[in-house]
Amino acid sequence: MLEEKAKDVGRLIGQSPEYQALKRSSEALNNDREAVALLQEMEKLRGEAQQLIQRGENPTPEMEQQLDSMLEKIQSQPAYQRAVAAQENFDKLMLRVNQWIMDGMKKGAASPIITLS
Repeated sequence: MLEEKAKDVGRLIGQSPEYQALKRSSEALNNDREAVALLQEMEKLRGEAQQLIQRGENPTPEMEQQLDSMLEKIQSQPAYQRAVAAQENFDKLMLRVNQWIMDGMKKGAASPIITLS
């Protein structure tokens, strides 16, 4: 019974405007070659900086400058901006859903009647 209800909630979330917008914006971002190339380059450089940090070294000022520059470039990309906004909206929805679940759990825990329907 619980599994069925959870699947219903998942289906409803999947049909929500927030999830649909997230899906569309993610697909659009993945289809933007310039943004994808920039994100990949930025991730590679970030990985190199992380390796330096793990070895107890600091990233070079040049690396930091490159990362800052790449971040500025990617943040100016419309597809990236839409994806970030859609992710934020979906995250807000999921916070509300989790709160509703917690509210239901509190009510269920306080109820002396056990129902499984």
